[in-house]
Amino acid sequence: MTIDRSNTHTTEDLQQIDNDHVMHPWASMGQDDPNLGVVEKARGIYMVDRDGKRFIDGPGGMWCVNIGHGRQEIADAMAEQVSRLGYVSPWTASTEASVLLAERLAAEAPGDLNTVFYTTGGSSAVDTALRFIQFYNNIKGRPEKKVFIAREKGYHGSTYLSASVSGKERDRKFLDTNTDFVRFLPNVNPYIRPQGMSVDEWRDAKLADLENMILEVGPEKVAAFIAEPILASGGVIVPPKGYHKGCLEICRKYDVLYISDEVVTGFGRLGHIFASEKVFGITPDIITCAKGLTSGYVPMGAAIISDRLINEISSDDHSDILFSNGYTYSGHPVSAAVALKNLEIMERENLCAHVREISPYFQERLRQLGEKHEIIGDARGMGLLGCLEGAAAPGTPEAKRLAIDHEFGHRMDVGAEKRGLLVRPLINMCVFSPPLVITREEIDKLFDILDETISEVESDMLG
Repeated sequence: MTIDRSNTHTTEDLQQIDNDHVMHPWASMGQDDPNLGVVEKARGIYMVDRDGKRFIDGPGGMWCVNIGHGRQEIADAMAEQVSRLGYVSPWTASTEASVLLAERLAAEAPGDLNTVFYTTGGSSAVDTALRFIQFYNNIKGRPEKKVFIAREKGYHGSTYLSASVSGKERDRKFLDTNTDFVRFLPNVNPYIRPQGMSVDEWRDAKLADLENMILEVGPEKVAAFIAEPILASGGVIVPPKGYHKGCLEICRKYDVLYISDEVVTGFGRLGHIFASEKVFGITPDIITCAKGLTSGYVPMGAAIISDRLINEISSDDHSDILFSNGYTYSGHPVSAAVALKNLEIMERENLCAHVREISPYFQERLRQLGEKHEIIGDARGMGLLGCLEGAAAPGTPEAKRLAIDHEFGHRMDVGAEKRGLLVRPLINMCVFSPPLVITREEIDKLFDILDETISEVESDMLG
């Protein structure tokens, strides 16, 4: 094979090389070349491809570019840290950046969540939290207390362990996961509640799901419940008010630990650095985070663990017991420097306050689309998270529904992109989580494009 090392590649050249040599996440095994777009640069809420076309970054990268694209301060922080120290083994040394970041995260986390275990991203943060709980129960002499409870439609990662507690059924169809110590509760989405049932009644039924599962398995066997404050990849599912608080009370009743997976909701997405306490009124035992921690500029994640858990297994006679879990890049100095600068920018520019101020308008525009268009079954969200779910015509046979759902998602994706907006299609849903720096005028542009796109899709599909 001859490699062209010149800088004369066309977009088509790069797409062909990509097709030949790169396996993307969630890649289809179909034979058609995907010819993915090639992004050249980005700034603020916009990305620009190699042909100069500009797009609003609707998904905010992958729920992660919270402070927006093209921040020179981030580049400078990376360069300054690399010029002094690009890497040190986390087994043998600490760095100023990683130490100060841990102090900052502990100060932001609720309650006594003061111990930070650095990881490489969200999947490894969840993996670490689950492994720590197994480790914790082994030390406490409870090797049988190992069952994890999670929700259908929840997503917690792609490692074997984090994927095992993820409840998106399609993701597990052809991949093995552990089914011995994981139990799933039914979908918590209020949109699917039976006709005539109130949201409060639905919430109570979902809380009963959790308590009944704990009792069915046996409290002495259930280790933890893991939950996203908002089930992002499952379709921006917002549980009913009081749900998380009720879940935590049940967990406390039966000595079950509570993991709040804030990989998406952390770092301003809902108007606070962490949403567990300030939005949902809970202090979990462990928070997992990533994505907005560095606004996607470099990979990094963390599991933030309660002092209570650490203290219960720390003693002089345990000095030979190792938590044998970690990563070559745990607390990477460059990632830590970026995270510190990211948090500095968020604080200086009052981005959390900006989200709290502007998100009611974002959600209002979202709801208006649901009220206006027949083809939209549900328009839901919170903060700067949104989802539009398509609805097949009443009476559509189940055998045809999946094809119609896929067609809706595909048409929304294509229609929005040709108008200069990227969204993330999820079967019959399109979801979006734009950078937190988005302005009111840019929100209008985003939803105007969605409005035009839905009108086109509705006309084509419903006539």
